[in-house]
Amino acid sequence: MLESWVKRSLGWMAALLAGLAAVAGVYWRGRARGREQERADTEARLQARAGQARKEVEHVRENVARSDDDAVAARLKSGWVRGGPEDRR
Repeated sequence: MLESWVKRSLGWMAALLAGLAAVAGVYWRGRARGREQERADTEARLQARAGQARKEVEHVRENVARSDDDAVAARLKSGWVRGGPEDRR
């Protein structure tokens, strides 16, 4: 009697452990897929931002190429260079 009870209990324990292993496997696979998706989304966002930056660089290059030296110097002086000591007040 005790022997059959032990065998039955071992069967239930094996089934329970197999079920827990299956649940854990599904959980870890889902986490891995989520990480892969997040990496892909991040890469896509970075590529989009890099493409936008390349367009802006090309736009600035075209504008500078069309302008004469005096216009470029005036633009740099007005917006990109700090003023002298009197401007810091």
